[in-house]
Amino acid sequence: MAASIKDVAREAGVSIATVSRVLNDIDVVNDETKKKVNNAIKKLDYRPNIVARSLKTQKTRTIGIVVPDISSQLYPEIVRGAEDVANIYNYNVILCNTDRDTQKEIEYLRVLREKMVDGVIYMSHSLADEILKLLNDLNLPTVLIESKGQDDKLPSVVIDNVKAAYDAVTYLIEKGNKKIAFVGTNPDLQNASGLRYVGYKKALEENNIELNENLISFGGLKAIDGSEGIDKIMKNEKFDAVFCASDEVAMGVINTLRENKIKVPKEVDVVGFGNIYSSSIYYPKLTTIDQPMYDMGSVGMRMLIKIINKKEVDAEHYVLGHSIVERESCKK
Repeated sequence: MAASIKDVAREAGVSIATVSRVLNDIDVVNDETKKKVNNAIKKLDYRPNIVARSLKTQKTRTIGIVVPDISSQLYPEIVRGAEDVANIYNYNVILCNTDRDTQKEIEYLRVLREKMVDGVIYMSHSLADEILKLLNDLNLPTVLIESKGQDDKLPSVVIDNVKAAYDAVTYLIEKGNKKIAFVGTNPDLQNASGLRYVGYKKALEENNIELNENLISFGGLKAIDGSEGIDKIMKNEKFDAVFCASDEVAMGVINTLRENKIKVPKEVDVVGFGNIYSSSIYYPKLTTIDQPMYDMGSVGMRMLIKIINKKEVDAEHYVLGHSIVERESCKK
């Protein structure tokens, strides 16, 4: 028969109320008593009744994590960082993969509210107005990761995507490239990858390089999008470098260039974005923008747990650092 809270109290020599305070992490219990209760819990293998507990406290110690595409190498690392912190603070995680579908995002958010999650880590393919409105209407503590809302009402953890893209394109220009193609997502999407086009455009303008629409392809962030994008560009224009909005796009670009007997980096320099694991083992190894994916997840989860527990956060908007990782897809 499973142990009850009464059994734990008896084993620890304390009241049921004290056991309850320890389970709910209420600070009035001293460390010695907490140790006795936790030892009793471990000895008796006590498991609280989560349903009953959540009805009483209005907390489930569960957090929803919404990701656009779990098959991408970017998001599992962010989720890992978030989950590791959740485990430290004894929170469970519900993972929701939306396949970059706005309607799926809306449905998952409603389901998470019905499941009485305590909060949400939210990564979106597009922060559309209807999504932002729903997040506000659901009244769930939410932290955005990778993207931030235009009105800055929701806490966020990001890198400066405009500056990172600007740095990448400036790097290509400093290597003597003048005809730099862009393969990535449309800037109309209110998300991180859309901002990378803004940085691309800014770097060209500040270096007095005319923007050439024939050198631009908007699509998705998969390898197939890179392949199709650069294939379209090649039919219209010559180029000496390509800036890609993701590493997977960069790999697709290089595959298609290789199929067309164009050598990377001898004839064309290619820079990716993200520094996913395969960028370091792909051939040629990708020069790319490194974003601290694990840290984005862990910082976001720590912030969310503080917000859930009504504790002060150091900042509502974190901008983590980025860097250029030089490898073999650009000329030395």
